[in-house]
Amino acid sequence: MVRVPINVLVVDDEEDFVEMFTMRLSEMGERPRGVHSGRECLKILEEEGADVDVVILDIKMPGMDGIETLREIRKRFPIVEVILLTGHGSVDSAVTGMKLGAFDYLNKPADFVELEEKLEGARKRKAEQEDRIRRAESRTMSRKSGEMF
Repeated sequence: MVRVPINVLVVDDEEDFVEMFTMRLSEMGERPRGVHSGRECLKILEEEGADVDVVILDIKMPGMDGIETLREIRKRFPIVEVILLTGHGSVDSAVTGMKLGAFDYLNKPADFVELEEKLEGARKRKAEQEDRIRRAESRTMSRKSGEMF
């Protein structure tokens, strides 16, 4: 089976972390891109939303933090999956994020075996949502054109 790379947007205010993380994701066969703020994340999603499969989002960032960014992603880009990054001691924030619609969370420093599993799960969930949307749109179009199925 051919494995299709996941388009990943890494969002963290620590530039060195983003550089290292995106390099590691590339080595894993994914297509990562990194930005350093929630606002930059939303801008990229506005421009390229359909091309982003998963956002890996740090919770603790100055300005617009990860939870606020997650809320905006959920409102404006509901199909994009989000995996939260949290430091030790902020698991409560990660749980809050999952209640707001994040797919899952990872503790920093990230375990890359666990990351691969979570990325694959997020990709699968996004594909299932897109498939349900396509089927619903198809049924709607069939009803509008008078077809029965």
